[in-house]
Amino acid sequence: MALRPSLTSKAAHKFPYALEVLPSTLATQWNSPAFAPYRDAFPPSHRSTPAALLAHVRDLMSQDLKIPYLKSLQGYLWLTGYESGALRCPLFPDVQPSMSAWYKAGIAIVIYSSGSVPAQKLLFQYTNSEPEPDLRPLISGYFDTVSAGLKTEKASYEKIAGTRGERIGKWLFLSDNVREVDSAREAGMQGFVVVREGNADLSEEEREGNTLVGNFEEIKLKGRL
Repeated sequence: MALRPSLTSKAAHKFPYALEVLPSTLATQWNSPAFAPYRDAFPPSHRSTPAALLAHVRDLMSQDLKIPYLKSLQGYLWLTGYESGALRCPLFPDVQPSMSAWYKAGIAIVIYSSGSVPAQKLLFQYTNSEPEPDLRPLISGYFDTVSAGLKTEKASYEKIAGTRGERIGKWLFLSDNVREVDSAREAGMQGFVVVREGNADLSEEEREGNTLVGNFEEIKLKGRL
């Protein structure tokens, strides 16, 4: 099974946090050895000064661009937030019980996100699930656009399935993005569209052409993947 993060509530998204703490980080850590690798990954024209880097980050994030050096910086900022307790990944109530049940049934759970693999691991380490917030033991693999490719390309899903040596038709891909589900199914996977509060509305055509699930408890899985 491959999941896109259609697992989390939109209420406490971590992207605003990264922008909120970036100015103070730039002011206090600009020349620190810990921050320098993230700063230096930016193009020279955008890291000449803290103000230039801040303006560039704001521009990229306003366009929701998935650029590796931006993702790395966000991961650095999120780590600080998670470790301090300022950030927690807000999961929908059905996510942890369902993932735990699938894991106990021997079903492999793999995450595929446009967010970097390190950021994915942070997200699942620091959740709001009780009593155990760390869901990483339930997950057997992580993929992002660097390791697998773009999420709207058939080849990306073929590559993910190939890493486990399982017949691609045994895979179920879950996402709130119809184009991603279409690509997964084109590759030979099964695919469901997850309809969550806060997601973009689906057209009538999209609703009729897809299997829709409102939460993970509606998904009944058999066997091992």
